[in-house]
Parts: sequence; C-alpha cells; structure tokens
Amino acid sequence: MKYIVLLRGINISGKNKVDMKTLKEELLKNNLNNVITYLNNGNIILETDLNKEKLTNLFAKILETKFNINIPIFILNLKELEEIYLNIPTYYLAKDKNTYYNLIFLKNITYEEILTEIGEPSKYDKITPSKNVIYWSFDLNNYQKSNWWIKTASTYVKNYITIRTFNTIQKLYELANKEEK
Repeated sequence: MKYIVLLRGINISGKNKVDMKTLKEELLKNNLNNVITYLNNGNIILETDLNKEKLTNLFAKILETKFNINIPIFILNLKELEEIYLNIPTYYLAKDKNTYYNLIFLKNITYEEILTEIGEPSKYDKITPSKNVIYWSFDLNNYQKSNWWIKTASTYVKNYITIRTFNTIQKLYELANKEEK
C-alpha cells in the first residue's frame, strides 16, 4: 500500500528539528519501501504492508527515539489523497496570485469543532469543508484580517490539524502517481 505521511510542525523556526535525510534512512531501516521525502516540512511518500495504525506507531517511535519529538502524524493512502486532490473546489483552479490556497488536514476533530473554536471565516477567507480536510484560501493582501490565520496556530485545534499548500499537495499527488507507473 502506498501512503502519504504529513508530519505536523517540524522544522519551523528552529523547533521540532527533523533531518529529512536521517528520517528517510530510519524509515528504510524499518522495512518501509520507496521512501520519498518532499520539502523539509514533513511530507513523505512510502510503501508498506503495515496498516495506518501500525505505521503511525512506527513513525511516533522513530520521531521520539531518534529526534526526541512527539507530534501529530497524518497518514493518507493514495486513494484518499487522490480523492482530496480531485475534489478541489473550482476556485482553486483560478490560481489567483493574490490568493493563498491551503488544505487543512483533520485528525480526531471535526469541521464543526474547529468552527466553534475559531469562529466563522472572515470575508477574506474562503472555506470549503470536506471529509477529513478543509479547503481554505485567503486574500494575501489581507491575511492579517483572516479569522483563521492566527487561530489555526494559537488555539487547541493546532494539535488536531496540519496545513499544506495546494501546490505541495499537487506535487505529492504527482510524485505518488509517478511512482505508480
């Protein structure tokens, strides 16, 4: 099974440092196959016979023993990534240079719980909830006025989400499918 692993909050402002080359070596030592890392913020594509729970536990063990960190780990199989990628809202296709396009991945939290904590999106945010993901874009010129910009990182919901740009998800989708062929 091919999986896409998203690690939350690594290599940001000198916190939760994870050398991706070292992580890749550890994953290969643990019998994970065709490991690809993308960027320095915890995007990994790999193949394994392990199920999601066992793979999550393995990642948690490696991150704790090798890097001394305990962070949320988000795991999607290729079919789930494809569903997310192929169901992007049509407004993402505009690729407006003044708009920042993100995906918020959810783990053990619902859109309704996030909405209760963060509040309604501002007029500068555009939110489209879906299964285990929220498509979120905002006006770059007014991001400081976004209700969600600060609150996704400053409220308890930060422990149940990870955010990736649409460009990152697009690249992960391409890399994962390139390996399929």
